[in-house]
Amino acid sequence: MAAIHLIGGEKGGVGKSLVARLLAQYLIDRGLPFAGFDTDRSHGALLRFYAGYATPVEVERPDTLDPILETAIERPDHRVLVDLAAQTQAPLLRWLAEAGAHELLDEHGVTLHCWHVMDAGRDSVDLLAKSLEAHGERVRHVLVRNQLRGDDFRLLDASPALAQARAWGAREMTLRRLAEAPAQRIDAASLSFWAAAQAGEAGGGLGLVDRQRLKTWLRDAYAGFEQVGV
Repeated sequence: MAAIHLIGGEKGGVGKSLVARLLAQYLIDRGLPFAGFDTDRSHGALLRFYAGYATPVEVERPDTLDPILETAIERPDHRVLVDLAAQTQAPLLRWLAEAGAHELLDEHGVTLHCWHVMDAGRDSVDLLAKSLEAHGERVRHVLVRNQLRGDDFRLLDASPALAQARAWGAREMTLRRLAEAPAQRIDAASLSFWAAAQAGEAGGGLGLVDRQRLKTWLRDAYAGFEQVGV
């Protein structure tokens, strides 16, 4: 199914790139073809962990973003993942408008999914409201409650932004926090999640229990992706 997945949230440190990496690994494990585009030139997670699938782009240069649309249209069997760096919404919206992206994608039957990766803070709720206002109903909204920094999402639950998102048919999932020790080892060794789950040196030295923690975490994340539809 032709689809573009914009994985963002505007706020730094909420786990946008983590979700992009997880989506990439999910698609690989499920045998689903995809192409990745990475907007973060300094900490590009798709480029770092899934270089064979990813292309660097710069949101300040619209000509580098055009292949996102072209890939989705020319390769309708592919999902297109776009890992958005923090504070990229304004130039992204300008590009979408200037390119007539919504009309072009509608013409070719490509759906546009806007992933809002959120922590439990007020900033994430406010940024969700701004994103909903900016994108409106023309995209399919996906809300990811990332428990990276806590699991108390009462501010989101009580917010008009969540009510609006749900009224527009937003899909929701929760991403549990991965234990710190395996997370640090995976990052230090620049491992894909698949590699980290393997035994021996290929797995970066993760012990048996940490590998099981990782596999359990991946299983739960994959269930979330299947719940919201990828």
